Amino acid sequence: MSASPTEQFFDRPILNSPYQCPLQHWELDEDGQPTNQIVGRRRRAEFITPIPKPKKRRQGRGIQKELVLFDGDGLSTEIQQYDPTPIINSIREQVAIWRQLPNSSDWRVTPETARLLQHWRSYQDGDR
Repeated sequence: MSASPTEQFFDRPILNSPYQCPLQHWELDEDGQPTNQIVGRRRRAEFITPIPKPKKRRQGRGIQKELVLFDGDGLSTEIQQYDPTPIINSIREQVAIWRQLPNSSDWRVTPETARLLQHWRSYQDGDR
């Protein structure tokens, strides 16, 4: 008997090195559950709430109100919700461009930060 998609997902949840831009991710279905498929690109930032579908639906209960995401700053309301995902995805795009700069003098960072970044760029996953 083969392992279920969820078992395979939890056996190997981390697919990428912490020292490189993610190159792949586990695909999730519309309910946030693993499909056992690996997608060959970085996942776009979005809020995923894995909640199983209800087994039974009661008739006549009306439409359930959507919960307001607690953002910690009180920015979201029932009328308008603050969604940081476009900002996150934009920052990721800018970081990807910045990562492509080969010359450390173009990084516009302190010498200490440049040394750390050079270390991370040269790190191999097998190194200890």
